[in-house]
Amino acid sequence: MEGVSERFFQIENEWNVIHLPEKPNGFGILIIGDRTHFVENGSSYWLEHYGRRQLINTLKSCGYTLFHSNLYGRHWGSPHAVLLAKQLYHLVMKQEILNKKIHILSEGIGALVALQLMEEMPNSIRSSVMINPCLDIKAQIAEEKKNKFFYKQMIKELSKAYQLDEKAVTHYPFVRIQDFVSKIPVGIWQKMNGGSYSYKIHGKKYEEWRKQLKAPIQFTFYFQENINRIYDMIRSFYKEHERIL
Repeated sequence: MEGVSERFFQIENEWNVIHLPEKPNGFGILIIGDRTHFVENGSSYWLEHYGRRQLINTLKSCGYTLFHSNLYGRHWGSPHAVLLAKQLYHLVMKQEILNKKIHILSEGIGALVALQLMEEMPNSIRSSVMINPCLDIKAQIAEEKKNKFFYKQMIKELSKAYQLDEKAVTHYPFVRIQDFVSKIPVGIWQKMNGGSYSYKIHGKKYEEWRKQLKAPIQFTFYFQENINRIYDMIRSFYKEHERIL
């Protein structure tokens, strides 16, 4: 039965997948993954990774329709990735009977796309959950400079994602946290140990900015051992923002 609940399809040569619940509740969740994320024909990172699959199953069992895209791999919030995410949204809205205001579930660099969608599609997004988000590319570049290998890798990825010469990457005007003024409800779940992106330069900075905008966010630190409790909290967060249809 499980095989029937996933449908794979392509947009612009990129693979996408939609996870269909047995008893739909009428709400959709767009997943935007981190650097290791992928979707290919018949599989995806979130299906192969035990913890992420658990989260998909938890949300599906509550009736959510989930969908996500390969998004050109390590996209770093590029304009192409944002455009493809919008195309996916519109296609799913045409094909499925869903409330037009969706939730977002992003991880790592996926949060860079989430921020832009919140800004550009405010009437289509109900709430946004970010897990260990990367929200400031310039700050991340400065952070990676401490390790030559990771720094070179990041510059390569950015040059490919944004179609830039590698030398131009450090001068490129990447969007900053202060460029985002959306007041859509946001919940951040930040791993206490071993995260790829420092909460001080990403999540905490965004939390402070949202306070200035008078639209505070929910910020939660977690330990990997409490992951099931976190999944329940995420589910409750979404539920809380479904009172107004």
